[in-house]
Amino acid sequence: MFILTATPAFANSANSVPVTVLALGDSLTAGYGLEQDESFPAQLEKGLLSAGYAVKVVNAGVSGDTSAGGLARIEWALADRPQIVVVELGANDALRGLDPAQTHANLDQIIARLNQAGCRVILAGMQSPRNLGPDYNNTFDQIYPNLAKRYELLFYPFFLEGVATDPELNQVDGIHPNSAGVRLIVEGLQPLVAMAIDELIASEANE
Repeated sequence: MFILTATPAFANSANSVPVTVLALGDSLTAGYGLEQDESFPAQLEKGLLSAGYAVKVVNAGVSGDTSAGGLARIEWALADRPQIVVVELGANDALRGLDPAQTHANLDQIIARLNQAGCRVILAGMQSPRNLGPDYNNTFDQIYPNLAKRYELLFYPFFLEGVATDPELNQVDGIHPNSAGVRLIVEGLQPLVAMAIDELIASEANE
């Protein structure tokens, strides 16, 4: 398991053929309430291109989606033939108070299928609302580090790190990041995606 808690400098890649990165998620990925170019996938692609990476980031976010919804459309998502997949799912499971065991099982199946397809998976963790109580919180919050450890994934512990509960970084609903909030999320996650691209390029060079 790889946990990145800071944003290190990383070298530009010399890849000439675009790498396809799929962002599989819910409204936080889809860009709910934002212009298309302000969404997480759009800002991530822009950041990676600026860093010298040839990349295409596909927006596979569906507002309101649960982990079960993500699992149900995994084959559709794989039709884009991504090489790297950022998985951001589970927030709606927690908001609805769904059984964490089922969320774990759904995410487990998603990751297993992505691995089977040869994708490098980056798992973005989520935290449950604190009003659900410590038992639910502890069980739900452990889903992500446990899966990251089991599958040896690149892992970003909390997708909304530094953004959640900050009114200046969220829309009026207090749940969905505004453009500035998304920019902060991208700053945190982009080095992990860059690392995955570098690993992919290195492995292809050695074949």
